[in-house]
Amino acid sequence: MLAGRFDVKLVSTSIAGVFVAQTNAFQDSRGAFARLYCESELAEAAKGRQIRQINHSRTAAVGAVRGMHFQFAPHAETKMVRCLKGRVWDVAVDLREGSPTFLQHHAQELSPLNALMLVIPEGCAHGFQVLEPDSELLYLHTANYTPDAEGGVRFDDPALNLPWPLHISDLSERDKQHPLLNKNFRGLTI
Repeated sequence: MLAGRFDVKLVSTSIAGVFVAQTNAFQDSRGAFARLYCESELAEAAKGRQIRQINHSRTAAVGAVRGMHFQFAPHAETKMVRCLKGRVWDVAVDLREGSPTFLQHHAQELSPLNALMLVIPEGCAHGFQVLEPDSELLYLHTANYTPDAEGGVRFDDPALNLPWPLHISDLSERDKQHPLLNKNFRGLTI
């Protein structure tokens, strides 16, 4: 194999620590091959933390939203999210105290065709909307899921003004109950 053929390249976004990882996929008559994770190539995004957990989700309904989720310190995590099947609109929101991009977001379409991965750092909330039925995501986490540390903000919070591309067709009871940010919210400490 040629060196560099399957590299994963990090592309910065307008939010510090949020990256889009581009993957060079190899295709031939048999199908395709792509590197999904490489510790050395993603070191800048992982900030020296190891992957502690890998999760997989499938969401059936087009228009369904999952999010906006995060974990409070000291269990804060960096997430690396790829779409394995279908298409999703993936969103990261900066909730970090003192960040110059506080309450700003980055949204990115993820699909197997574009082979992109969104990297969401500690202190940012994450969510997505399904654009094709039965979409599947692969999540790499730098911290274990800790139920007592889970947090979230509302998908429709006016302070965030998130641009969901479709009418929201499905939302969990948990996600409906996330609080709106109040005027005293100063951000998450990480």
